[in-house]
Amino acid sequence: MSIALKQVFNKDKTFRPKRKFEPGTQRFELHKRAQASLNSGVDLKAAVQLPSGEDQNDWVAVHVVDFFNRINLIYGTICEFCTEQTCPVMSGGPKYEYRWQDDLKYKKPTALPAPQYMNLLMDWIEVQINNEDIFPTCVGVPFPRNFLQICKKILCRLFRVFVHVYIHHFDRVIVMGAEAHVNTCYKHFYYFVTEMNLIDRKELEPLVSVPVQG
Repeated sequence: MSIALKQVFNKDKTFRPKRKFEPGTQRFELHKRAQASLNSGVDLKAAVQLPSGEDQNDWVAVHVVDFFNRINLIYGTICEFCTEQTCPVMSGGPKYEYRWQDDLKYKKPTALPAPQYMNLLMDWIEVQINNEDIFPTCVGVPFPRNFLQICKKILCRLFRVFVHVYIHHFDRVIVMGAEAHVNTCYKHFYYFVTEMNLIDRKELEPLVSVPVQG
């Protein structure tokens, strides 16, 4: 999956620099295991299940960072077509509009053009995953009590990138011949968040028509 994505997508167009795992750490080993499962062609439903004896928070942390990297890559390929003119509102068709709130500059949900929303979203996620108090990288340092709640919010917002790309820019994905890779990435994401119960089912409604079975 990751190799195929890199072959299809121009790595220079990655929307944000990739966050990497430190070699030799437990998280790096989990990351390698997860990647090996995907690359072996194993059923995605099986690949997302928590390995026996592993810590749930570690497993979630590995996937949150990986999805952040992959979704950056996907959005990076179409971002030149996602402008304030083409996408004056961050939406997923006429039924769904996403407003930005970060309790800093935007203390109330605010309607923004899609590219501005995406920039704020990726900046916000970067701050979270690079914060050692939230995503500790040192062995023995515990995750915060609200770690899963933070991850739920990150994944919920990352899902909105899929919604926007599928509904407003999938024609560009098809032109690049990348639809199979984007679909696989979405399936992987979908199976993971449903297996680990990390996104409310109602949030997933905008993409109910996207096939994830098989």
